[in-house]
Amino acid sequence: MYQMCELASTTVIFHKIGIIGKFYQIGLFKIADVLYIPLPFPQVSMTMISPYAVVSSEAQIGGNVEIGPFCLIESGVTIGRGCKLASHVVIKSGVTLGENNQFAEGSVIGGTPQHISAPPPFGQIRIGDGNVFREHTTVHRSLKEQGTTVIGNENYLMVNAHVAHDCVIGNNNILVNNVMLGGHVSIGNRAVLGGAAAIHQNCRVGSLAMVGGQAHVTQDIPPFMMVDGLTGQIVGLNVVGLRRSGRTAEEMKTLKGAYFTLYRKGLTWKEVLQVFQEDYSMGPVAELTEFLQSTKRGITRERAASRSLLRVAEPDEAAGNGVDSVAAIRAIG
Repeated sequence: MYQMCELASTTVIFHKIGIIGKFYQIGLFKIADVLYIPLPFPQVSMTMISPYAVVSSEAQIGGNVEIGPFCLIESGVTIGRGCKLASHVVIKSGVTLGENNQFAEGSVIGGTPQHISAPPPFGQIRIGDGNVFREHTTVHRSLKEQGTTVIGNENYLMVNAHVAHDCVIGNNNILVNNVMLGGHVSIGNRAVLGGAAAIHQNCRVGSLAMVGGQAHVTQDIPPFMMVDGLTGQIVGLNVVGLRRSGRTAEEMKTLKGAYFTLYRKGLTWKEVLQVFQEDYSMGPVAELTEFLQSTKRGITRERAASRSLLRVAEPDEAAGNGVDSVAAIRAIG
């Protein structure tokens, strides 16, 4: 059973039969003074709030919002049109939600920063449109009163993902289960962070980066790169993601040349920046150039290929050791 606004005496719209009735909360709901009027459902702008939810009178709730049972909406919250909150969702003070966001059970948005020496008052959280927050996701407010934790549009945060204070997340990113973002982390657009990946505070992850599961990231990950989850190091360009984003063959060739310059030529950092400024300040690599020029923590290094990782046992050697020749052809890594 849902109600529109007040909990004690509430106007409720019935979709199928088009009537309005007044309900009074007396343990069980009872219909009184039913008024039959034509009310086509497609023209209705309706907000549905469970009678078991706790919603502050100082919260601003948009149209077509659904708030499930046992949710808590504190004062100073703004919820945009079309947002849907399942049961047990908590939206705390200082949070502004855009339109059409979805929150699964147990999500907590607006918690205070996990910082032992940060005194209140704390900052805000601003979330854009069309984001999905799955079960038990958490997002924390900024450390500073004038600061803001920002999440853009069309992001998908899976179960138990955590966004710490002062993070800035762009658009169309995917944070897989148990991803942990430290404070002040920045994520570009269309990046994918694998399950249980941990991003150290103040690090940046560039657009279209692909981070493997359980990676421990302690330095910036440049745009377009792919990170191995085991070592937390760069293993090449995110070729699949780049192609899906519409990069042409010529652009891919340019990006590969830039990757070679960055990781394979053995240049000093000063020389790298000079080459990128001269050769890659325009076109598809310009974003990478700007990212490199603005890094403060340094960039994640490339995973070195060890000879032991590439060794293949000879069939004669394998036979002498009693090892099947097929099993002998292996790559350890």
